[in-house]
Amino acid sequence: MNVALPLEQMTIGDKIRTMEVLWDDLCQHADQLQSPAWHGDLLAERERNILVGEASYEEWSTAKKKIRETLT
Repeated sequence: MNVALPLEQMTIGDKIRTMEVLWDDLCQHADQLQSPAWHGDLLAERERNILVGEASYEEWSTAKKKIRETLT
């Protein structure tokens, strides 16, 4: 199925609401979704980093600021 949305005519709010509808639908069928193998690999690596003391953390507000800075 090919779905065409008038993205250039949609407001940011319209786009966010569209994503929320899609996300809600996907969540209702989560048992049918399979994560790719690399997700498990990444989680295992992060857990190993925590166990051996190599993980680093930062405040969520700091992380959001850094993310925003990379997007502008």
